[in-house]
Amino acid sequence: METDEAPRVLPFQLQFDKPVASQIKIAEWNPEKDLLAMVTEDSKILLHRFNWQRLWTISPGRCITSLCWRPDGKALAVGLEDGTISLHDVENGKLLRSLKSHTVAVVSLNWEEDGQLIRDDSNEISTYEDRTSRFFPPAPRVPRMPGLVSGDTGFMDDSEDSYRELSKSSYHRFNILCSGDKDGSICFSIFGIFPIGKINIHKLPIPSSLVDKQASNRFVNASILKVALSKDLCHMIVMCSGELNEDDLESTERQTGGHGIHGLHCLLLDTSIFWKRKYELHQVAQQASNIEDLIEVIRASFSVMCKQWSDAMHIFHEKFDSLSKLIVDHALDSSPQEELLSLLGGARTSPPVHQFLVNSLGEAGVKRVSKVVCGAGKELQHIVLDHLQPAAEMIGFRMGELRGLSRWRARFQVIGLDEKLINNATEKSGMLLVQVERFMRVLSSVVQQFSNFFNWLLKCIKLLMQEPSDQLLSYNSELVVIFLKFLYDQDPIRALLEPSEVDRDIEIDMDTMQRVRELVDFGGFSDCEYLRRTLAKEFQQMESSFEEAFLMPFTTISRKILCKDVLSLFAFSSSPVSLSITIPTSVSYYKDDSLAISSHQTGEHGYIDYISFLVPNDSSLGTANCVGIARGFMHSLNGIKEGCDSLEATLLSVPEGYNCVDLSLYKENQIVLLLNESAAATESTGKSCMMIVQASDLPFVSISRSAIAFMDLNQLKDSIMHLQMENEKVRIIPHVAVAPLAVSASRGVACVFAARKRALVYILDEDEDEVSEAE
Repeated sequence: METDEAPRVLPFQLQFDKPVASQIKIAEWNPEKDLLAMVTEDSKILLHRFNWQRLWTISPGRCITSLCWRPDGKALAVGLEDGTISLHDVENGKLLRSLKSHTVAVVSLNWEEDGQLIRDDSNEISTYEDRTSRFFPPAPRVPRMPGLVSGDTGFMDDSEDSYRELSKSSYHRFNILCSGDKDGSICFSIFGIFPIGKINIHKLPIPSSLVDKQASNRFVNASILKVALSKDLCHMIVMCSGELNEDDLESTERQTGGHGIHGLHCLLLDTSIFWKRKYELHQVAQQASNIEDLIEVIRASFSVMCKQWSDAMHIFHEKFDSLSKLIVDHALDSSPQEELLSLLGGARTSPPVHQFLVNSLGEAGVKRVSKVVCGAGKELQHIVLDHLQPAAEMIGFRMGELRGLSRWRARFQVIGLDEKLINNATEKSGMLLVQVERFMRVLSSVVQQFSNFFNWLLKCIKLLMQEPSDQLLSYNSELVVIFLKFLYDQDPIRALLEPSEVDRDIEIDMDTMQRVRELVDFGGFSDCEYLRRTLAKEFQQMESSFEEAFLMPFTTISRKILCKDVLSLFAFSSSPVSLSITIPTSVSYYKDDSLAISSHQTGEHGYIDYISFLVPNDSSLGTANCVGIARGFMHSLNGIKEGCDSLEATLLSVPEGYNCVDLSLYKENQIVLLLNESAAATESTGKSCMMIVQASDLPFVSISRSAIAFMDLNQLKDSIMHLQMENEKVRIIPHVAVAPLAVSASRGVACVFAARKRALVYILDEDEDEVSEAE
């Protein structure tokens, strides 16, 4: 209990003070619900309610390096050390999708949603209707692998239902997931699913002069700290630590790092293509994302079908291979097929065949193998009809929709939707449907011949054992001959289903090929060789054509993301390796009605950026323990064109006796500081405090932007605001605090983590406090 403070100096109500099993290294509040996602030091993800009830815990099995919520709060994006980004369901933590966008650790994630309704060129509100639901039932689910969830089929069904609902809801508003890794790469994906761009800050030309646009700089050994996409999707601010060198230096000199100064920098990226072409990108991403989901259904269908058929064939050969051994033991120079054909022809039954049918196999063995093989065949037919074929049909329809869009060249060619590539992919999706139909015919024929063969064997066994066989099913002797000659030791089903490293061509007679060429002449498709390919090969070719078609928008958008400006905040006076990990930083965008900007013409909707950062102790500054705040970086170039300096900055001097542990920009232009006592001897006796400062009331000073250089913090010395504990909104915390500070602007709460493995939840807003008391 905090008995050393009077009630009137407790501006933030302490809601909970709870122990945590392991120290927390990352924490993020859900933007829409009172939920807090936390990552422990051993890389487990915990989800807690505001009342500290734990909903679920998951462990990805790899080191977690970043975390962020989807804007609607229904999915959680998790960045991993190996470069993977995984999306998890908020309801149960189940993995919804995994993307390998990076090759190294994903250190920053930011998921931003377009807050504006989509409008067309005539400024009319436009909505894109996905017509698939008009002509098709709901999309097929991924088939279950037999035996994996025995007795618990509802478990997977719930997951699939939630995923379908999440996928559907993600398309209501256009949103983009941005991710940055420690090697300087930034990836963009629409809905967190469809990759739409990738850049690397080392390869970006950085403008070196606001006057001379020809000169530029480049980064060397830069590491991203934070990525933040603006709420209008037009700009992105990237905070990174690295060395900025002149672009005309020799590459060997740049690698040595001898000419540049290593420090903390802010990049301003032009991402206006996302706003200008959001209507087109929304449509393409929605179709492509659904196609990717359907491709997963087909891939899973192949996997399940291969497993089931392979298991059935293993049982068949396990039983019938003993006939070959018996033939060898009896010193006969013949094959099992020849012996069985001899039996079918009415010749004398050989000893190995008699022994095999009566003793080894028996009536029960035939019935068991028949049930397994024919049951597997019927199961394959169900999977094709319920999963594979509907998925292929829906892919064909969606590709047809994209094909129509690609012909609207004025709107869709600019985002890289290539008509020729889309046409090719559409044709491949149609060919897959043809192959599925052919596979069903082959499967039906094979199952029928197996069934006929087993009926004949039962008849033979009954005759050999001199038992009545009148009630047995009849058989066709011609089909038995075909089976023994072509199917006994071959497997056309497996050949069609399983991909092979060596291309396996199916033999087609000349008459059939001639008819195919005649069909090609009529138009509609150009592929004459599709009948020579297996179903698995056709699927691979279709998938490759999709990758090629969707790579064009990816590369086109990537080329349109450029660096507009750079703001070098300060130089490192010591080794940057340790500093880059521990610098508290924050970037946020606030509404500013004073910005007279036409949103329709520029895409900027009256937002202003606030960048806050802890300034390391530096003798050149003359003062230690300061927090820097810069605002207007996003509009600084516009200000220079208009003859004014719109970039402003200020310094906050942390109260004497305290040091800044972490900071976060809060709603209404406020900044929350988490401070520790500098003289805290131990974790048990030390204290900390949380302070809120109104950033909009601070003494900002205009910063000259004539050329690239580190921001002259000395010019801010005269306007440093010395924070006083008695003058600010402060809450003393009876623990030594550690990063991270988790602040929720939408819910008005903050969670502070103590070094002694405790979590303290505070209500920041008085309104929130009154609501809590009323409840």
